[in-house]
Amino acid sequence: MLETVEIDASLNLFAEIEKLKKEKNAVILAHYYQVGDIQDVADYIGDSLGLSQQAAKTEAEVIVFAGVHFMAETAKILNPHKKVLLPDLRAGCSLAEGCPPKEFAEFKAAHPDHIVITYINCSAEIKALSDIICTSSNAVQIVNSLPKDQKIIFAPDKNLGAYVAKQTGRDLVLWNGACMVHEIFSQQRILKLKDQNPGAKIIAHPECEEPILALANFIGSTTALLNYSKKDEAQTYIVATETGILHQMQKDSPHKTFIPAPLLPTVLVTTAHT
Repeated sequence: MLETVEIDASLNLFAEIEKLKKEKNAVILAHYYQVGDIQDVADYIGDSLGLSQQAAKTEAEVIVFAGVHFMAETAKILNPHKKVLLPDLRAGCSLAEGCPPKEFAEFKAAHPDHIVITYINCSAEIKALSDIICTSSNAVQIVNSLPKDQKIIFAPDKNLGAYVAKQTGRDLVLWNGACMVHEIFSQQRILKLKDQNPGAKIIAHPECEEPILALANFIGSTTALLNYSKKDEAQTYIVATETGILHQMQKDSPHKTFIPAPLLPTVLVTTAHT
């Protein structure tokens, strides 16, 4: 049962967190998708794999992972002798939860001559059923490295899998899963926003659906989107991924404008009532 704790409003939370980190020999890892204050208090900010790799280099005994379940699991896999804490036990992921291990094991068994390439955004159980773990930045490279006649299951994200299939020309067997956040962008509203900002570039994560990717000037992983926004000469960007990344984009390029990609109308209505 989760317990609610009241916090003294007069406390300097940033200072208190720094004090507690020193006492516990802890580091805080925050994903780019976290809200700005969480990113600002973190020792390391990045994507899930990069954060886990960074944690392995520290002398800290405790890793506090401000992210979702599969991210904390990945950190533990790469740091087996360290204590890994997840601040919010309710922090789930629709993509990971949409690939139950029992059902996926049956799916894999139905394709015995296929190897399994799994996107890192999945549970530890799914990773254990996989032959290769990829990221959104290296999935195309990994598929291209395999023999042309090698049959492949790609899981759990069908949108990323479709993007990889298009880029590689391979016929991949896709698990029917997706990230809810990346499936709620409105193509029509993005086009309207683009008309209102004619100099803007659209940048998108490959977990987005194909109609959104078709509009994009650049497609890339979270880190790739951030780097592109820093180096590119455009002054305005429409960003189709989790809105938390805009915090770092704005910090790195304060003279530029970053606009979150608009959502489907039904999502806006639902959000307004929650």
